[in-house]
Amino acid sequence: MRLADIKKELDERIVGILEKEGINELRPCQEKAVNAGLLKRKSMLVCTPTASGKTLIAELAGVNSIMKNEGKTIYIVPLKALATEKYRDFTRKYGRILKIALAIGDIDSASPNLRNYNFIICTAEKLDSLLRHKASWLRDVSTVVVDEVHMINDVGRGPTLEILITLLKEMLKNVQIIALSATIGNPKELAEWLDAELVLDSWRPVKLKKGVMFENKVEFFE
Repeated sequence: MRLADIKKELDERIVGILEKEGINELRPCQEKAVNAGLLKRKSMLVCTPTASGKTLIAELAGVNSIMKNEGKTIYIVPLKALATEKYRDFTRKYGRILKIALAIGDIDSASPNLRNYNFIICTAEKLDSLLRHKASWLRDVSTVVVDEVHMINDVGRGPTLEILITLLKEMLKNVQIIALSATIGNPKELAEWLDAELVLDSWRPVKLKKGVMFENKVEFFE
């Protein structure tokens, strides 16, 4: 599937940015997501290998939703370092058309200034704080991206993430949830809990090889 095939479903500013990035053709998992209703606001659980194109799926949903005035997008990541990396990447690509905020600081504050932004990148701990402080602008959210959703099984952070998703689903009746992961052992069960379409694909840009390294020599398995 080529980008031109979905031009009518995307804001023209997004199309221009993607073309400038050299993106003219969708990768297999991206095509599957589009066919499953990504641009029709269907929730998705995307389980594909690292570097297979999961982030662009989230971008297409979240950025397009903002451009169509459907509401804000929250992008949840497990680590502050990852949040900073995403903020830098998204600001470079979409800084001219979005108001992007990085929210990883004070976890005991409602951060009222965030109401002025439409694409908020945050950690689960920060979002937990925003919910506890009843940040009124959260009701304006239409798309929630959960990066590394397999962290829901983490002993330390898993319960917080599970509660956050549950609360957001209850608060935002028409929310589109885009959950991303390369490693989930029970994708069907998680997709059912999320009430999301399941997108599975094994394609990766570089072939994965396994081997053993000994004395600076690597012997790959056949």
